[in-house]
Amino acid sequence: MRFMSLAFRSLFLWREKICCVCKPIVFQIRKNIWVSTPKSNVRMRTKKCTRWFNRVIHMRHSLILKLFCMPQMISALTLDIAQDGWNSSRGFIKREISMPTLDEKNHPEDALSVIVRVRYAGMCGSDRGIWNRVAFTDLFHSALAKEGKTLRILGHEFVGEVVETGSLVPHLYYEIKKGAMVSGDSHVTCGKCYQCRLGEAEVCQDQAIFGISIDGIFAEYVKIPAKNLWAIDLNRVRGEIAALYDPFGNAIHTLSRVDVRGARVAIFGCGQIGLFSVLLARKFGAAKVIGIDVNEHNLELAKQLGAHETIHIEPKEKKDPAAHDEAVVAKIMELTYGKGVDVSLEMAGFNSSVNNCLEAARPGGHVVFFGIKDGDFVIPHFSRLIVKGLTIHSIIGRQIFKSWQIAQRILSDRTNGIQDAMWQVIMNEGKGTVIPFSEYSIALLEERMAEYPKLIFDMQS
Repeated sequence: MRFMSLAFRSLFLWREKICCVCKPIVFQIRKNIWVSTPKSNVRMRTKKCTRWFNRVIHMRHSLILKLFCMPQMISALTLDIAQDGWNSSRGFIKREISMPTLDEKNHPEDALSVIVRVRYAGMCGSDRGIWNRVAFTDLFHSALAKEGKTLRILGHEFVGEVVETGSLVPHLYYEIKKGAMVSGDSHVTCGKCYQCRLGEAEVCQDQAIFGISIDGIFAEYVKIPAKNLWAIDLNRVRGEIAALYDPFGNAIHTLSRVDVRGARVAIFGCGQIGLFSVLLARKFGAAKVIGIDVNEHNLELAKQLGAHETIHIEPKEKKDPAAHDEAVVAKIMELTYGKGVDVSLEMAGFNSSVNNCLEAARPGGHVVFFGIKDGDFVIPHFSRLIVKGLTIHSIIGRQIFKSWQIAQRILSDRTNGIQDAMWQVIMNEGKGTVIPFSEYSIALLEERMAEYPKLIFDMQS
């Protein structure tokens, strides 16, 4: 390895010497032609000389690139279903991958793409699902099969700096330019289907999702379509929180679907997006917010974020895993004077949680499903759902870019206290929750995931 390192260093120095030698020679030739040229022919000779000079420079760079420039490698978190296996493994593997590049000649779509140097990247609940191999199994495998490969770069929550743009980007996206700090939506939509044309791009019929159906952003540098990016002012939003626009937008989308002003709201599942929902439900004017979870630490965080009441679900073996928890539903009825909640949010993705959610809602109430897991779910006594007159909503992603605009306004205004609450309570001011990418290991992440609901990678440390 030491020999190879010295060899590459020698090649690099040799390349630099060639550059240093060739360029002065060409400039001297150009200078001599200029000096010896009669005034009457200056313009014509200068044009010829300039063309010749540019060809020499281009040839010099092309030769050096072909001979000496090896593909630059960067680190990324990946899952290779052939090498790592899906059913026989857990976690993500850090691998060296090629540096992404813009190549408009061979890939015209790169004219509308950018290269981003990722600063912070968030570990989403869906990433945890893939980590444990319990979510997106079919989509993950079918997308890889369609691409004819077995390796996927994971992740979709990020903030980073634009370091290179395609030729058309500056003309179409005035805020997306070199040096801009950006985050981006994880759903790459087609822009052509019926839903996209109606302004419902979050349910695009031909969409791809970073880190699931296309390569994601758990890498030091990534290539991203410029249309997915959202410029962020880090003078108003701290970098770690800027990496959370995507999941925070999920909570905004969920709480925007129903009117929670003056309502009693139950939130089943106080993971990261459930906690964002607790915070927003209070700020949006809910009369009572009830947090429900199996994790007592997360319930304590929910209290700190404004939950009026919390209910701990006792983990226990049940004959029917899909059945609702009678004790939990009874407690909710007690807290709502026998009425049930007006709005019931399911953020965990477990079958029993879905049925808890349905049972806890009052007749005529609203039930919002956001949590997701693989497999079939069972709803016993389905007719009761009809008889109670419940309105069912399902949420995927964010409203592009309405949810982002709302998130920008909320997080940019420090007077509402939301950004500070996210940093101090959910992120524990970065203590244990911000992990240097250089220190990544499966064991470390398993330990931190058990302790904290939200984790962020510092990709440049």
